[in-house]
Amino acid sequence: MPTAVMTDSERSAVQAYLRLLHTVRAVLDMPPGPDRPVVVPEGVLAEAERALAAAGLVGNEREFFTLLHGACSRRG
Repeated sequence: MPTAVMTDSERSAVQAYLRLLHTVRAVLDMPPGPDRPVVVPEGVLAEAERALAAAGLVGNEREFFTLLHGACSRRG
């Protein structure tokens, strides 16, 4: 069960995931064509994976998404 206050590593994991999500959304919003990237940039995906691992959240999606929901709810 997550704590009421996120640790630095949990916060970093949430922020990295949101950057990944925004990158994917930006790519999908681009019109189809030869300039549209086929995949998410490797660095963005690697950052999210490292952050999840550092927070001990790899393989624990339920806990991670609970943290994510809490973080997004606080943003308003």
